[in-house]
Amino acid sequence: MSGTRAAARCLAALALLAAGEAGASYGIYVGRDLTEDGSVMLGGSGDEVSSHWLVLVPAAEHPEGATITVGVDASANLPGELGEIPQVRRTARYLSMNYSEFEGFPPPLTNGGLNEHGVAARDIWSDSRPELVAMTPRPQRGPNYSDLSRIVMERAQSAEEAVTIVGELIDRHGYSSYGGNSHMFADAREGWVLLDFAGGQGLWIARRLGPDEVVMFYPGYMGEIPLDFQEHPDYRGSANFIDFAISQGWYDPDSGEAFDVNAVYGTPEVRYPRREMEAELRAAAPLGLREMLDAVRDPRVSKDATGYGQVAQLREGVRPGLRTLWVAPTGSVTAPFLPWRIGMQGIPPEYGRHRYLTKGESRTFLTRDWQIREATQFAGRLFKRLMYYTCDRPAEFLPEVTRALTAFEDRMIDEQATLEATAGTLYGAGEPALAEALLTRYGHERAAEALAVGEDLLASIETRTRLQYGLREPTGDETGRLDYQMIRCVE
Repeated sequence: MSGTRAAARCLAALALLAAGEAGASYGIYVGRDLTEDGSVMLGGSGDEVSSHWLVLVPAAEHPEGATITVGVDASANLPGELGEIPQVRRTARYLSMNYSEFEGFPPPLTNGGLNEHGVAARDIWSDSRPELVAMTPRPQRGPNYSDLSRIVMERAQSAEEAVTIVGELIDRHGYSSYGGNSHMFADAREGWVLLDFAGGQGLWIARRLGPDEVVMFYPGYMGEIPLDFQEHPDYRGSANFIDFAISQGWYDPDSGEAFDVNAVYGTPEVRYPRREMEAELRAAAPLGLREMLDAVRDPRVSKDATGYGQVAQLREGVRPGLRTLWVAPTGSVTAPFLPWRIGMQGIPPEYGRHRYLTKGESRTFLTRDWQIREATQFAGRLFKRLMYYTCDRPAEFLPEVTRALTAFEDRMIDEQATLEATAGTLYGAGEPALAEALLTRYGHERAAEALAVGEDLLASIETRTRLQYGLREPTGDETGRLDYQMIRCVE
């Protein structure tokens, strides 16, 4: 084997290892025919061992000729070069969870969120076959997965338009990959899923999701597609999607076999509990918000590596300011979901960016600008501590934590109709500032209550752990290895 080929094989193996470690991200789509109120629901989380914080990004006007920086640099797991692409004149207001580190990509990173137009997005790992990883250009160029998610939040006014935006960006500028990726997009009418692949070939494929579908990405998948998918309104994809596979000998059009996207371009993996949860959710239909929050909280998928929990309930006829994203500040197995609305004016400091788990912070001193922010309680750290105590003895502590969080959330769910009606009346009366003040006050009050709930639960469980079991000394290495299955709240 030549040195070049050996290096390529080594690169592919390392990238696939990294992708495998990231593979616990998940997304869940439920079509409107399967929900209690006819809404479309999209939920899930990303798995990244780094700091996570909530952001409310305002709408903005940009001068003609403005550009944005996209891509990855030489520190990425598949090295690349940053580049500039055009910015649009107006970008939308949106809610998202940012995070500080993944595979050396430039922070802050995002997996999507919810924008003022009612478009929700989730970003989920989906692997590419080793040959594609190995042929990825060095350096690679074009927007990365986070760039695409952020741009969709800034620009898309429907789930279908989100696919159009991503496809055109990849076709025009290329794509910087960490080994393969997928996206879920949804609005109040439908959803779309899109897979993009490593290799520098601009390979991507998308499919419309129907109103009677439940789909869980864990990891992302597509299955069989028609060879003439370009002629079907429910599919989109790169022009070379079929022909490139034929040219590489990965698919024989004369074989009579269907074109299975993951079998041809990926390394097909059905990870537990994807099929099980899809079947469970379908059997439980019609689903309400409570059931969707419970699915994202499921301890089979929510764990230490889970950076947050997120659920968008997408309904038609809702004012932009009243669109809502339910977010848990860390793994939702032991953290409450809170309803954040697009019309809010700011995020409480306890839910904003802190130094905890932020790459590079150990090399710098805190500036005066940030000292008050850092002095506040950090929601992510609080509920992470609760997770560690709870998951140490899940049979004893998890049921009570789940009951408390569910009761707190159920009260907020019951409050939403009144809050929405009151704020809607103020919007209708031409008083948007009063409506937004109401939404902000409500959001901040419930966020403060959530911290109090977390502190009470933590104090109780910590005290009982100390008195009944003691605080054992750790043995071995702190992390052992990057094993995303290490800390789960199940026995």
